[in-house]
Amino acid sequence: MDHQTLKNRHRLERENHHPNLTLRVHRALSWLNRAEQADDVDGRFIFLWIAFNSAYATDIDEQYRLSEQSTFKAFLDKLCALDTANLIENLVWSEFSGSIRALLDNPYVFQSFWDHQNNKISEQQWTERFASGRRAAQQALANRNTPAVLGVLFNRIYTLRNQVMHGGATWNSRVNRDQLRDCSNLLGKLVPIIILLMLDNPETLWGDACYPVVA
Repeated sequence: MDHQTLKNRHRLERENHHPNLTLRVHRALSWLNRAEQADDVDGRFIFLWIAFNSAYATDIDEQYRLSEQSTFKAFLDKLCALDTANLIENLVWSEFSGSIRALLDNPYVFQSFWDHQNNKISEQQWTERFASGRRAAQQALANRNTPAVLGVLFNRIYTLRNQVMHGGATWNSRVNRDQLRDCSNLLGKLVPIIILLMLDNPETLWGDACYPVVA
């Protein structure tokens, strides 16, 4: 499932969809298309995150980082509930279980690790939080709780997103290749599924898209 396949379907159906859904899907598809053209993992990750952001985005108060995380976690929970064909579950458990476990064990995509590096919390605090997060993730993995696993996983991806988007990483740096590669590969498969599920469920309330088109 790629951009062109989804774009062709969107063109056939969009006249019958709510304008909010049409706008979200149109924007997400445009960034998925750009991601498929990227020839470097940094660019691909950035474009895929924007595609994901285009799908779920609402107005966010930038003062509160957790509000955005709550928004996309609720969005992922909704998608899992709508996923009657278990596309997300199969992706998580069949194709990316190894990469997901590696990400969940990687301290460099755990925000508290960086809070410690910036002297905001103690070493004991970040290690305790990391251990607690791992236990929660392991419990979700043991129970095959896909929404919970995605919630923890996207917590980690969001940390990487902040690092890259806010200039906290060097392009093509050798120190963050593993996490960028794993996150890009996962988003590259998950974003098309997200768009497909949105197209499959046009009657679902997706909410107002942020930054509406103004002629």
